[in-house]
Amino acid sequence: MIKRIVTILLVVFSVTLTSCVSNAVGLKSHVDTGDGYQFLYPNGWLPIAVSNGPDVVFRDLIQQTENVSVVISPVTGNKTLADLGTPSEVGYKLSKSAIAPPDSGREAELVNAGSRESRSKNYYILEYAVKLPNQQRHNLASVAVSRGKLFTLNISTTEERWPKVKEAFEKVVKSFSVY
Repeated sequence: MIKRIVTILLVVFSVTLTSCVSNAVGLKSHVDTGDGYQFLYPNGWLPIAVSNGPDVVFRDLIQQTENVSVVISPVTGNKTLADLGTPSEVGYKLSKSAIAPPDSGREAELVNAGSRESRSKNYYILEYAVKLPNQQRHNLASVAVSRGKLFTLNISTTEERWPKVKEAFEKVVKSFSVY
């Protein structure tokens, strides 16, 4: 009798826990309260120390060419994201200045540009096809302005892995928020 009660309680408990799991299974949270941003990133990715570059970088332990990073840049004046341009305009500027700057040996094509609003903040969601000398890559970015700074989250993989990771990467980009 006690075994049945314990078994029933365990089943109820496991069903309750399963229903509490979010749809972001397989993702961990990174919160930077000092700089004022947060995002989800895939399980199995580790932080990588980088000097003179992004604020933070995580890289896949197995697929080491897959990574997510956040870059913080100053914005002159009191400009909003809309003041910097439309999603397509900002996406084009970002491709020329950060993703495939001159003399980098890379080419970036803006594949898609859109926007979203979350908690009274505007975000541009940008998608790129990037050609390197020996590889084709796929990048997603989320861009926002907060407290006089431009925040850019970028997540990248090889073009051949893109179909396998697309859904998770889109969750990462949509999870990015600044405050």
